[in-house]
Order: sequence, then C-alpha cells, then structure tokens
Amino acid sequence: MNRASLDKRPDEVAAMFDDVAPKYDVVNDVLSLGQTHRWRRIVVDAVNAEAGDRVLDLAAGTGTSSEPYADAGVNVIACDFSLGMLRVGKRRRPDIDFIAGDATDLPFADNSFDASTISFGLRNVDRPTRALEEMLRVTKPGGRLVIAEFSQPVIPLWRTLYTEYLMRALPAIATKVSSNPAAYVYLAESIRAWPNQDELAGWITQSGWGSVAYRNLNGGIVAVHRATKPEDTITTTAAGSQTRGRRRSSRAAN
Repeated sequence: MNRASLDKRPDEVAAMFDDVAPKYDVVNDVLSLGQTHRWRRIVVDAVNAEAGDRVLDLAAGTGTSSEPYADAGVNVIACDFSLGMLRVGKRRRPDIDFIAGDATDLPFADNSFDASTISFGLRNVDRPTRALEEMLRVTKPGGRLVIAEFSQPVIPLWRTLYTEYLMRALPAIATKVSSNPAAYVYLAESIRAWPNQDELAGWITQSGWGSVAYRNLNGGIVAVHRATKPEDTITTTAAGSQTRGRRRSSRAAN
C-alpha cells in the first residue's frame, strides 16, 4: 500500500505497521521534531483517568501512548490490529495488557471502559465512522472519548509550508531513518487526505457522541477531539443488531 486515496485494506495496513514496528517510535520522534511527547501528554490530560479506571487505548501500537495510564494505576488495554507492534510493546512493557483487535469490530463487551482514546490511528482505519461507533459501544454512559489526529493548519501560509514538509521533507528524512520509507510516503499522503477538524467533529457527532469539541495544537497540525457518551445511549453491533453487554472473544499478544 502506498497511496492513501485507495481503499484501505486492513491486512495491508497491518503488514505495513508490522514491518516498521521495531523503529516506529524513534522514527516518529524524529519526523515530529520531538512533538509527539507533548501531544501525548495533552491526550492523557484530556482523558483525565484516575487510578482504577478502565481505559481503551485503540491503535496503541507498541504501547507508548498506554504507558502513562499504566504508570498512574489506570487499567489500560492497548489494542491494535498489528501483531508486530503489539509484540514489540509487550516485550518492553509486560505489565500492560496488549490485545489484538479490529477497530471496526472491537473484541470487548458493551459499556466496558470509562474512557476510549485513539491517537494518530483513526485515519488508518478503513471505516473510521464505524470505529467511532464501536468506541461508543464499549464506553460506559457518561464516559469520555479523546482522539488525537493530524489535521489541517488553520493559517493558509502555515498550511502550505506544512504540506510541502509532508510530501517532500518527510519521505526524504524517512529514507534515512526508517527501514521502510514507502510506509511513510503512505502516512504522509494519509495525513494530507484526512478531513479537517470540523469534518471529523461532524463524524463524531453523527456516530452518537455528545458534547463534541476540539483543540488545535501547533496551529492545527494536530487536533485533539473530545466527546462524551450520552447517558441514554443504546448502541449496536457491527452487524446492526442492538446489544447490551455481550462479550466477544479477544486475542492477547504473546
């Protein structure tokens, strides 16, 4: 896979992330000029989980985004569809529960989590609105959703400069530091093709979440979206039937 405009095949996207897993976190730090640490701290603050809470960290990859929750005594589940990513994370943090799962058909019961979060992974899902509905299903009424995703800079000149960086500088840097530069060409294109802040906010609202709001970071390069599951929500399975607390099988990374 090397074109974000094509329909995303989960098996191909997963294989791409399997391939880049060993150096993924280091490469991200380089390409973001060290900003990933700040972005993740802001997400953790927005989730506002307390010790004993149960948090779903979707598209968690190697678990870097899950570590602050575990360190704070939060029961975090790191879920991703890339087994390669999960294995790397499990070797580094065996105390965290790493579960393989598809964002569009999550292997968790209804109303299982106090909060659900996904950072820089929603745009890699083949049906992102379905993923939003699934996160709604597994989150408790009154629970929180926090999404960090690349977005569109709000200042035209900054947007132009950023696009030039994505399509020219980022692949060139990835060639130097990554074992799979083509994967970062795809990632750059997926960022450019992703909807802007207001469009994503609209998807979140249409998926059934309430109190939707977002905060721009770095002039809109990244947006952190927040929402709450209404107390009276009735959710449905991926097949379209209503369900209350039905548990699905899950698979842990070894």
